[in-house]
Amino acid sequence: QIQLHESGGESVQPGASLTLACITSGGTINNYHMGWFRRTPTTDLEFVASINYRGDTTFYGDSVKGRFTISRDNAKNTVYLQMTGLKLEDTSVYSCAADIVVAPNARYSESYFRNPAQYDYWGLGTPVTVSS
Repeated sequence: QIQLHESGGESVQPGASLTLACITSGGTINNYHMGWFRRTPTTDLEFVASINYRGDTTFYGDSVKGRFTISRDNAKNTVYLQMTGLKLEDTSVYSCAADIVVAPNARYSESYFRNPAQYDYWGLGTPVTVSS
């Protein structure tokens, strides 16, 4: 089974940009949909972004649309989350997750990717702190 390792989190000021990386080991990510979630003090896991295994479909949480971009490099077994215009409320621990693709030709709805229960493997997360 694959292991997920996030990196790139740090403390920044509002308006700053950061890029998080999720590197996998123990297997290739070619057959996995990938997602980013975050956990805040007042909520459970919040969907941030997802990218399908082909890399041609992405979805974003409402609070990050237009500011965050998810991408993947299957050759490097890495998924990225580019974050711009960071806000105080983006402070959280960001975790990446992998979902095994069992039906490569199926059409997956946005609600599918938003559901953390769909994901099979999780990293431990990397903390992002936005403060002035």
